[in-house]
Amino acid sequence: MDGKLSWTVADAVDYKGFPAEKSKTGGWVPAALILGIEICERLSTMGIAVNLVTYLGGVMHLPSAASANIVTDFMGTCFLLCLLGGFLADSFLGRYYTILISASIQTLGTAALAVSTKLPQLRPPPCDGIKDCKEANGFQMGILYLALYLIALGTGGLKSSISGFGTDQFDETDEKEKAKMAFFFNRFFLFISTGTLMAVTVLVYIQDEVGRSWAYGICSVSMLVAISLFLSGTKRYRYKKSKGSPVVHILQVIAAAIKKRKLELPQNVGMLYEDSSEQGSRIEHTKQFQFLDKAAIVEQGDFEAHGAASALNPWKLSSVTKVEEVKMMARLLPIWATTIIFWTTYAQMITFSVQQASTMERSIGSFQIPAGSLTVFFVAAILITLGVYDRIIMPLWKKWKGKQGFTNIQRMAIGLVLSILGMAAAAIAERKRLAVAKAVGGDTATLPISVFLLIPQFFLVGAGEAFIYTGQLDFFITKSPKGMKTMSTGLFLTTLSLGFFISSFLVSVVKRVTGTDGEGWLADNINYGRLDCFYGLLTILSLINFVAFLVCVIWYVPQKRKDQQKSGIVNGNMAEERC
Repeated sequence: MDGKLSWTVADAVDYKGFPAEKSKTGGWVPAALILGIEICERLSTMGIAVNLVTYLGGVMHLPSAASANIVTDFMGTCFLLCLLGGFLADSFLGRYYTILISASIQTLGTAALAVSTKLPQLRPPPCDGIKDCKEANGFQMGILYLALYLIALGTGGLKSSISGFGTDQFDETDEKEKAKMAFFFNRFFLFISTGTLMAVTVLVYIQDEVGRSWAYGICSVSMLVAISLFLSGTKRYRYKKSKGSPVVHILQVIAAAIKKRKLELPQNVGMLYEDSSEQGSRIEHTKQFQFLDKAAIVEQGDFEAHGAASALNPWKLSSVTKVEEVKMMARLLPIWATTIIFWTTYAQMITFSVQQASTMERSIGSFQIPAGSLTVFFVAAILITLGVYDRIIMPLWKKWKGKQGFTNIQRMAIGLVLSILGMAAAAIAERKRLAVAKAVGGDTATLPISVFLLIPQFFLVGAGEAFIYTGQLDFFITKSPKGMKTMSTGLFLTTLSLGFFISSFLVSVVKRVTGTDGEGWLADNINYGRLDCFYGLLTILSLINFVAFLVCVIWYVPQKRKDQQKSGIVNGNMAEERC
């Protein structure tokens, strides 16, 4: 019997529901089929996002601020819907069906977008002159929104499940497969970067030089191919049974604490309820957020009779371990909140920075670089930074400090600093661009200033993303309870979502405060605006946020050490398992 168990994965089943055999399921082949979906998701989402602002302004004739907000709202919704996708995967569908359904929805979205950009009835007529441009009407914008938000819905479901379903193909209890899982994460980020690189180069070029409908059609066809390959691996996948949504678990603890808010906590924490079945994963009690401890006070009515036995009502009573898991998530929130602003600065790279590029000299000989393709420097910065960090910084840091690279909090801090420098560089570059626009006239289609002036802002924010993305993902997964891995990943992705929404909010506020009727800092024609002041505002806000981040780190780290001392070996092992 023991020999048979060693050839199966304890917590996984095959497509028939039988224990998954290691020799017949999982491993690199199924993981690669899953990653194929991720490449196509990046190709579609980023290929649309980085060049959408030029379509909205140049074809749909929308003002620059409105165009930027449509892009950031679209991206924000993509990441916000990851929470919905994670909830459905955990509670109802499972990761396999969530991926399959979401990929199909995204394919419909890109097909609808291809149609909306092809039919002349779904866009306004071309401008007769600089001032005589008719904006897209409500019906035309409605069809565009329908396509975009179908894509967002599909993206949210894919992002919430692809990384998790990929790691399901490796057994954490097997040392060889555990090592392969570590390489899977590296390849996962590589595939994200590869898809993004293809999007900002090949796909953007096709959009500008061949036709947007062709580009979006390619996205649909490539996703259909990826879905077919994904389905071909159905018999090879390992499936893990859903354990329920951690959101429900958190709500149960909060509900029980509220119901017992008038009760006094016992002097002896040993009087609080603890589930004996959680012995192997028990978390010791901590003094922080003591209000939640009331959820573990036992009183009459907490157990309900079921025949001869009685069962705990989770909405009335929670164990100390369950309460402490919620506390662990609560401790992440201050640092979570202070990393949101990075993604607000990131949003400028695919909106206003692309608009800047569209007004500048972009020719190399007879070849003209598409404005949206300037983000290739952004992707290049990510890849170069990751390579330098892995090959140079990590070995040197290990020799000097004896540690494997920077901690996750240090990486987040570096990312925030680089974003501050990136926004400062953007403000300086914009001042130079505006000076040229003033000298030659703001209505000049192409200003006599090289687009390569924008490279520093793309490179600095791109390098910042390499640090903060890996730091955030590591932090939220390793510092959260083992059973809330999907929840913590969703929490990480909401920082991206909120960063985009805050960008939309700031643009709207600045537009209203600094001017109306197409003027002000964010003028309809950016040659007549003061985009440099907007970038300066973001630099100041990012600097203030960085100070708040440091305060939150000081608050968080001592508590972490205190918890480790109290929890002893049990928590140490749990942390190792989560890594």
